Amino acid sequence: MAESKVDERAIYHPGASSIEGFPTTLQLFQGHPRIMLRPHWHAQIEVNYVMRGTVHYRMGSHTVRLNAGQMCLFWGGQPHQMDESSDDSIYTGAHLPLVHFFRMRLPPAVSGMLMNGATMLTSATDRADEENFPRWVRYVTSGDDVRAQHAVEELLLRVERMFFEPYSVVSSDKSPLNDNASATPSISVVRMCDFIAANFLEEIDAGDIAAAAGLHPKYAMNLFRRSTGMTLIKYLTLLRLSRAQAMLVNGNYSILQIAMDSGFGSVSAFNKAFRLIAGMSPSDFRRDVRVAAV
Repeated sequence: MAESKVDERAIYHPGASSIEGFPTTLQLFQGHPRIMLRPHWHAQIEVNYVMRGTVHYRMGSHTVRLNAGQMCLFWGGQPHQMDESSDDSIYTGAHLPLVHFFRMRLPPAVSGMLMNGATMLTSATDRADEENFPRWVRYVTSGDDVRAQHAVEELLLRVERMFFEPYSVVSSDKSPLNDNASATPSISVVRMCDFIAANFLEEIDAGDIAAAAGLHPKYAMNLFRRSTGMTLIKYLTLLRLSRAQAMLVNGNYSILQIAMDSGFGSVSAFNKAFRLIAGMSPSDFRRDVRVAAV
């Protein structure tokens, strides 16, 4: 995080110690949400519960306003930006890597809609959420592995319960939603996610990922796409881009070093992939973020 003089507001500043720098890590958070000067992205499902005040998000294809007592779920792989946060706002929540997301029993269409950019929103929360979310944050950050695991299990069950009660789907009418995703991704998909998480900075491809799950490459690619709504390579690239994003705004690494340290084989491959998600070159992204934060 970094302080900005813009309207004397606190500004979110992505860095290598934040969620972008560790795209395979499950993190819980609580506090006053800081506005973002530019969209950012990360390779986890994000859960937000607003305890007080109001916040506003600009997603890839729509906007979402969250008031106190509301909870939402969205895929962080789409560039998103919190551009409003009331002075009294407090929120809490989590970033869930896909390997955790796939442990949940969700309606068949949910994962496909999320991966295609929809936001799931509910007002069906209660006093238990006000107590549980902060407790889960304390447990996960306590250093006690047993408590941390207990918190994660409870959190996943809470997200499942979101779909037992009234919820709405917020998305752009221009973006067709994929409702063909599997309700219960197989253990093979979980194994592929585990392998990618452990090796995404190395030189791996779809064949390596499939072999780790004991599958034929073509079958593995089809299975992953049916389960997530995206290709294996797109997910692998997103993890690398998330890491690269953090390095761009934290330190003075060269573009070549960032490309190599983020798992890209060349600067040209890095530039091409980065432009697809950010709409600009890595150098321009770093310049704009730094200028805006002054």
